[in-house]
Amino acid sequence: MCPCQTDNVSRVLIVHHTVSPPLAELLDIVKKAATTAAAELGTPLELQTRPALTASPLDVLEADAIILGSPVNIGTISGALKHFFDGVYYPSMDETDNLPVGYYLHGNSDASGAAKAVDKIIGALKWRRISAPVLVTSGIDQGVREELANLAALAVLAATQTSLAQTDGS
Repeated sequence: MCPCQTDNVSRVLIVHHTVSPPLAELLDIVKKAATTAAAELGTPLELQTRPALTASPLDVLEADAIILGSPVNIGTISGALKHFFDGVYYPSMDETDNLPVGYYLHGNSDASGAAKAVDKIIGALKWRRISAPVLVTSGIDQGVREELANLAALAVLAATQTSLAQTDGS
Protein backbone atom coordinates (compact mmCIF):
# COMPACT_ATOMS: atom_id res chain seq x y z
CA MET A 1 0.00 0.00 0.00
CA CYS A 2 2.83 2.30 -0.90
CA PRO A 3 1.40 5.77 -1.63
CA CYS A 4 4.17 6.27 -4.17
CA GLN A 5 2.55 3.82 -6.59
CA THR A 6 1.04 5.70 -9.49
CA ASP A 7 0.37 2.92 -11.99
CA ASN A 8 -2.75 0.80 -12.31
CA VAL A 9 -0.99 -2.49 -11.59
CA SER A 10 -2.65 -4.58 -8.90
CA ARG A 11 -0.05 -6.07 -6.57
CA VAL A 12 -0.96 -9.30 -4.81
CA LEU A 13 1.58 -10.78 -2.44
CA ILE A 14 1.38 -14.47 -1.57
CA VAL A 15 3.27 -15.30 1.62
CA HIS A 16 3.48 -19.03 2.18
CA HIS A 17 5.22 -21.82 4.03
CA THR A 18 5.06 -24.72 1.62
CA VAL A 19 6.62 -27.85 3.14
CA SER A 20 4.56 -30.66 1.65
CA PRO A 21 3.06 -31.75 -1.67
CA PRO A 22 -0.49 -30.78 -0.59
CA LEU A 23 0.68 -27.27 0.33
CA ALA A 24 2.51 -26.99 -3.00
CA GLU A 25 -0.73 -27.93 -4.75
CA LEU A 26 -2.71 -25.34 -2.77
CA LEU A 27 -0.16 -22.65 -3.63
CA ASP A 28 -0.28 -23.59 -7.31
CA ILE A 29 -4.08 -23.41 -7.34
CA VAL A 30 -4.03 -19.94 -5.75
CA LYS A 31 -1.42 -18.60 -8.18
CA LYS A 32 -3.27 -19.88 -11.24
CA ALA A 33 -6.61 -18.60 -9.92
CA ALA A 34 -5.19 -15.12 -9.24
CA THR A 35 -3.79 -14.93 -12.77
CA THR A 36 -7.12 -16.09 -14.21
CA ALA A 37 -9.09 -13.59 -12.12
CA ALA A 38 -6.87 -10.71 -13.24
CA ALA A 39 -7.33 -11.72 -16.88
CA GLU A 40 -11.11 -11.91 -16.44
CA LEU A 41 -11.14 -8.48 -14.77
CA GLY A 42 -8.85 -7.08 -17.44
CA THR A 43 -6.51 -5.73 -14.79
CA PRO A 44 -2.71 -5.81 -14.91
CA LEU A 45 -1.43 -8.03 -12.10
CA GLU A 46 1.91 -8.21 -10.37
CA LEU A 47 1.80 -11.48 -8.45
CA GLN A 48 4.65 -11.86 -5.99
CA THR A 49 5.20 -15.14 -4.19
CA ARG A 50 7.44 -15.10 -1.14
CA PRO A 51 8.33 -17.84 1.32
CA ALA A 52 7.29 -16.77 4.80
CA LEU A 53 10.90 -16.92 6.00
CA THR A 54 12.07 -14.37 3.41
CA ALA A 55 9.07 -12.05 2.91
CA SER A 56 9.99 -8.55 4.01
CA PRO A 57 8.25 -5.46 5.34
CA LEU A 58 8.88 -3.81 1.95
CA ASP A 59 6.99 -6.66 0.26
CA VAL A 60 4.03 -5.89 2.53
CA LEU A 61 4.23 -2.13 2.07
CA GLU A 62 4.17 -2.53 -1.72
CA ALA A 63 1.24 -4.97 -1.72
CA ASP A 64 -2.34 -4.02 -2.54
CA ALA A 65 -3.57 -7.34 -1.08
CA ILE A 66 -2.03 -10.37 0.59
CA ILE A 67 -2.80 -14.09 0.55
CA LEU A 68 -1.25 -16.16 3.32
CA GLY A 69 -0.72 -19.93 3.25
CA SER A 70 0.51 -22.15 6.06
CA PRO A 71 0.49 -25.66 7.40
CA VAL A 72 -1.12 -26.24 10.75
CA ASN A 73 1.44 -27.65 13.17
CA ILE A 74 0.31 -28.90 16.56
CA GLY A 75 -2.88 -26.87 16.30
CA THR A 76 -1.39 -23.53 15.28
CA ILE A 77 0.30 -21.75 12.40
CA SER A 78 3.79 -22.64 11.28
CA GLY A 79 6.75 -21.00 12.95
CA ALA A 80 7.68 -19.61 9.54
CA LEU A 81 4.40 -17.68 9.22
CA LYS A 82 4.79 -16.45 12.80
CA HIS A 83 8.32 -15.32 11.88
CA PHE A 84 6.84 -13.38 8.94
CA PHE A 85 4.34 -11.64 11.21
CA ASP A 86 7.05 -10.84 13.77
CA GLY A 87 9.24 -9.33 11.06
CA VAL A 88 6.59 -7.12 9.47
CA TYR A 89 4.58 -6.10 12.52
CA TYR A 90 6.36 -2.94 13.62
CA PRO A 91 7.61 -1.74 10.21
CA SER A 92 4.13 -1.97 8.71
CA MET A 93 2.11 -0.91 11.74
CA ASP A 94 -0.02 2.13 10.91
CA GLU A 95 1.21 2.00 7.29
CA THR A 96 -1.01 -0.86 6.15
CA ASP A 97 -4.31 -0.26 7.91
CA ASN A 98 -7.20 -1.91 6.04
CA LEU A 99 -4.83 -3.97 3.84
CA PRO A 100 -6.95 -6.71 2.24
CA VAL A 101 -5.85 -10.19 3.33
CA GLY A 102 -7.07 -13.74 2.96
CA TYR A 103 -5.55 -17.06 3.87
CA TYR A 104 -5.57 -20.81 3.55
CA LEU A 105 -4.39 -23.40 6.07
CA HIS A 106 -3.66 -27.08 5.65
CA GLY A 107 -3.71 -29.51 8.56
CA ASN A 108 -4.31 -33.16 9.18
CA SER A 109 -7.27 -32.58 11.47
CA ASP A 110 -8.51 -29.38 13.11
CA ALA A 111 -7.29 -26.02 11.80
CA SER A 112 -9.63 -23.80 13.83
CA GLY A 113 -6.99 -22.89 16.44
CA ALA A 114 -4.59 -21.80 13.73
CA ALA A 115 -7.35 -19.73 12.07
CA LYS A 116 -8.02 -17.97 15.38
CA ALA A 117 -4.30 -17.18 15.69
CA VAL A 118 -4.15 -15.68 12.19
CA ASP A 119 -7.32 -13.68 12.77
CA LYS A 120 -5.91 -12.28 16.00
CA ILE A 121 -2.67 -11.21 14.32
CA ILE A 122 -4.31 -9.65 11.27
CA GLY A 123 -6.69 -7.85 13.63
CA ALA A 124 -3.74 -6.42 15.56
CA LEU A 125 -2.21 -5.26 12.26
CA LYS A 126 -5.58 -3.67 11.37
CA TRP A 127 -5.70 -5.60 8.12
CA ARG A 128 -9.09 -6.41 6.55
CA ARG A 129 -9.96 -10.05 5.97
CA ILE A 130 -11.59 -10.40 2.55
CA SER A 131 -13.12 -13.85 2.95
CA ALA A 132 -13.55 -16.73 5.30
CA PRO A 133 -10.32 -18.70 5.62
CA VAL A 134 -9.92 -21.80 3.48
CA LEU A 135 -9.27 -24.59 5.98
CA VAL A 136 -8.15 -27.84 4.38
CA THR A 137 -8.09 -30.86 6.69
CA SER A 138 -8.64 -33.64 4.19
CA GLY A 139 -8.00 -34.10 0.49
CA ILE A 140 -7.97 -31.32 -2.07
CA ASP A 141 -11.28 -31.81 -3.81
CA GLN A 142 -13.28 -29.63 -6.19
CA GLY A 143 -14.85 -27.75 -3.27
CA VAL A 144 -11.43 -26.75 -1.94
CA ARG A 145 -10.33 -25.72 -5.43
CA GLU A 146 -13.39 -23.49 -5.74
CA GLU A 147 -12.82 -21.93 -2.31
CA LEU A 148 -9.19 -21.18 -3.22
CA ALA A 149 -10.21 -19.73 -6.59
CA ASN A 150 -12.73 -17.50 -4.81
CA LEU A 151 -10.08 -16.39 -2.29
CA ALA A 152 -7.65 -15.52 -5.10
CA ALA A 153 -10.33 -13.68 -7.10
CA LEU A 154 -11.35 -11.64 -4.05
CA ALA A 155 -7.70 -10.76 -3.41
CA VAL A 156 -7.23 -9.60 -7.01
CA LEU A 157 -10.47 -7.59 -6.88
CA ALA A 158 -9.48 -5.98 -3.56
CA ALA A 159 -5.99 -5.23 -4.90
CA THR A 160 -7.49 -3.64 -8.01
CA GLN A 161 -9.74 -1.43 -5.90
CA THR A 162 -6.80 -0.46 -3.66
CA SER A 163 -4.57 0.27 -6.64
CA LEU A 164 -7.23 2.42 -8.33
CA ALA A 165 -7.88 4.33 -5.10
CA GLN A 166 -4.16 5.08 -4.74
CA THR A 167 -3.91 6.21 -8.36
CA ASP A 168 -6.95 8.48 -7.98
CA GLY A 169 -5.52 9.93 -4.79
CA SER A 170 -2.13 10.85 -6.28
